[in-house]
Amino acid sequence: MSNFISTLIAGTLFGAVGLGAFGYGKKLRLWQPQVIGAGLMLIPFVIYNFWMLCGLCTGLLVLLWFYHDE
Repeated sequence: MSNFISTLIAGTLFGAVGLGAFGYGKKLRLWQPQVIGAGLMLIPFVIYNFWMLCGLCTGLLVLLWFYHDE
């Protein structure tokens, strides 16, 4: 039961960050943050393993760091 709760909390946090990244990309008309943000919002719906979810979403966050506009 605790694995389910952990996955639910991690999915919610990554989804919230994804929503922010998607809005950021839409505001600046950059397609890379939009795609990464959509991925962060959709991945928790398909990945149920906690460690795989955290690893994949952390990889997307690192990718988002390199594609943000300064």
